[in-house]
Amino acid sequence: MAYKCCGKFFLSVLQLNIFYLGGFLMDSSFFDYEKFKNDNIRAIDAKFEAQKIAFAPLTYQAIRTMLETGILSEIENAGDAGITRSALSEKTKISEYGVGVLCEMALGMDVIKLSKDSVPGSDEKEKFVLGKIGWMLLEDNLTKVNFWFSNDICYEGAFKLKESILNGKPEGLKVFGDKWTTVYEALSTLPEKAKKSWFDFDHFYSDIAFPEALPIVFAEKPKSIVDIGGNTAKWSIACCKYNPDVKMTIVDLPGQTAVAEKNAAAAGFSERIGFCTGNVLSEETKLPKSPDAVWMSQFLDCFSLSQITKILKKVHEAATEESNVYVLEPLWDKQRFETAAYSLQATSLYFTCIANGNSKMYRYEELVNAICKAGFELKTAHHNLGSNAYSLLVFRKK
Repeated sequence: MAYKCCGKFFLSVLQLNIFYLGGFLMDSSFFDYEKFKNDNIRAIDAKFEAQKIAFAPLTYQAIRTMLETGILSEIENAGDAGITRSALSEKTKISEYGVGVLCEMALGMDVIKLSKDSVPGSDEKEKFVLGKIGWMLLEDNLTKVNFWFSNDICYEGAFKLKESILNGKPEGLKVFGDKWTTVYEALSTLPEKAKKSWFDFDHFYSDIAFPEALPIVFAEKPKSIVDIGGNTAKWSIACCKYNPDVKMTIVDLPGQTAVAEKNAAAAGFSERIGFCTGNVLSEETKLPKSPDAVWMSQFLDCFSLSQITKILKKVHEAATEESNVYVLEPLWDKQRFETAAYSLQATSLYFTCIANGNSKMYRYEELVNAICKAGFELKTAHHNLGSNAYSLLVFRKK
């Protein structure tokens, strides 16, 4: 993918330091589990990385401020010519002091750079241009979704991470009110900005794999699919558009099925999308019997391993010997790129302090084992679906 930054074109697919080895294009940004066995960083570089962690709250807020005040956008608009502090101050109505401290930090973070003709120490001859990292913050969808999700959902609650780990509860969720035990119960009542960031994050990561998942699911010609954790009905609607005969049933909490029902009606599929409202962990919630297929998309990562086994035992009771059970998840140890694995590792902390206090983004083996404990066996595993490298796991009853 070519992108324009500071008047130049850079070739990027998240790869840096590309080299050719043994006839294959290799890349240091590819994810390799073996990297965790090595500690080859120089001491001076390790010290710098440690300072980035020490000042992380301040550096994050500096970038948030530059985004929200338009400073970073104005630097992008200036192109290769660059822009001075005074010009930025005039355009954004931010004091030169404010522009200065923000831009100096952004320089230290490599978010912005200096133009080639800049003169050190001269405010009028020192001009800022956008760096590659700055371009990612402004234009890259993965980065934007993660950034605003962290800001609107996670940032305040993350101060309760230690308490969440010690108590086994999402103590950070209390920033949105103290009557919720999980974020899923609170979704329909979140502030609009937070709600948008949550759903943008959720849909960005799951929807992008749907085009590749649909042919796999419908190769088996299912007529009935139970969509557990159907959320806003995105998958069920996609199925109805893909296949004119399939009937869907969404299983989710009351607040979510209400939203899903409206979306299904707006899409014209009220007759083909039904609903089973309830908490899937509750003994009172019964799943529809004998479906051709059961679908769970980025749903099981909302539960602990023991809860996953409990849910799948309920699925086992409802399924037939011929029912296919599809689990779509981004498994962090099955990612193509280190960037994606890192993002998923960080997302686990959101589950700890905001979502529920006991789940995470799982590794391949631990998720498969938890499902198999419920009486299933893995039939097929499709890895690297979509640009976010999802895994589609297909199970049947033993």
